[in-house]
Amino acid sequence: MSTFDFNNHSHRRYNPLTRSWVLCSPHRTQRPWQGHRESAQIEKRPEYDPTCYLCPGNQRANGENNPSYTSTHSFPNDFAAVKSEQPAMPDTNDDLLRVEGVRGECHVICFSPRHDLTMAEMSVSEITNIVDQWATSYQDLAKKEYIKHVQIFENKGAAMGCSNPHPHGQLWATEQIPEEPQVELESLEQYKKDHNDGCLLCNYVKREQQKSQERIVIENDSFVCIVPFWALWPFETLVLPKEHITSLPKMTKEQRVDLADMLRRVTCRYDNLFECSFPYSMGIHQAPVQGEYDYAHFHLHFYPPLLRSATVRKFLVGFEMLGEPQRDLTPEQAAARLRACSEVHYKHRQVNGYSS
Repeated sequence: MSTFDFNNHSHRRYNPLTRSWVLCSPHRTQRPWQGHRESAQIEKRPEYDPTCYLCPGNQRANGENNPSYTSTHSFPNDFAAVKSEQPAMPDTNDDLLRVEGVRGECHVICFSPRHDLTMAEMSVSEITNIVDQWATSYQDLAKKEYIKHVQIFENKGAAMGCSNPHPHGQLWATEQIPEEPQVELESLEQYKKDHNDGCLLCNYVKREQQKSQERIVIENDSFVCIVPFWALWPFETLVLPKEHITSLPKMTKEQRVDLADMLRRVTCRYDNLFECSFPYSMGIHQAPVQGEYDYAHFHLHFYPPLLRSATVRKFLVGFEMLGEPQRDLTPEQAAARLRACSEVHYKHRQVNGYSS
C-alpha cells in the first residue's frame, strides 16, 4: 500500500462547530466537466441607476423615496420575511406536526450610494462604515425585549439569488435563535465545559497559527482568514478575531478597522481568483442579543459556490443531500490558490496597468 496522501486519497473531516462530517475526495478534480456552466457575468454598471430601488433618491417598492444618502444606509425591508406584529399561534399539541410563530424584523443595509461598487472595490474607511452600521443595528435591536438573535448576511451575485446588484446586505432579527447558530453555540458551550473554560475557536486559531499555516489565507493585527480544515464549499473561508470577542459592539475602534481591512482583502482575492465578480453568501455569527453568552466567539463565514472557473459552480446534490457533504478540492489546495491571488483588484490592474 502507498502512503496516505491527504491531497489524493478520500477521507472525512470533522467540523467541531456543527458536529458534522465532510467527505473530501481530492482525486475527483481530475474528472472532465461537461455539466452546467453559469453565464459569464457582465460587470458594467453605472454609478447611479435611475431604475434601482436601492440607489439614493429613488423610489422603493413601498412607494417611499430613499434619502440622498452619501454613505452606508439602513432601512426596513419592504418584503420582510418576518414581522413584529402577528397573531398568536394556536397550540396544536402535536409532537409530529410541531409549529411555532416567529416575530422579528428585517432590514436592508446599503453598503454604498454607488451602484457600481462591490465590497472588494471599496476603501477600508468605506467598509468601516458598514461594520459600524452592523454594530449600531445590533445594539438597536438588542433594546427590543422580544428579539433574541440578529443575523447579518450578504448574498452577492445572481448565482446566490441576489435580486439587485446594488451593494447591500441584510439583517434578520428574530425572537428565536436560528438552527445553525444555535448548533454552533451549543458546540462552543460544550467545548468550554470539556476543556477547562477554553474556547473552541480561540484554540483553533492558535492551532492554525502554530502548525504549517497552510490553511491561512491572510491576517492582520486583529483578524485571520482561514480556509477551515472542515470546509465544505470549494473556496469557503472563516474570518476569526485573534482574541476572544463575543459580538460587534465589543470590538474596539481599531478592531473594526481591521475587520474592514480583512473584508476588503478577502473579497478582492475572491474576485481575482477567476477574474470575475465572485458570488458568495457571507454571514456573521456572534452572541445573541439577550442572555449571557461569554462562550460565543464572533466570526464570519464566506460560502462561495464557484468550483473550477467563473462559469462552473459547486452543487449540493446526490450524495451531498442524501448522505453527507462532500468536496473535491482540499482546504489546503484552496487556501494556496487564494494566497496566490493579488490584492489589487483585477479591474484596477486592467485599467491602470498594475502587474499581477
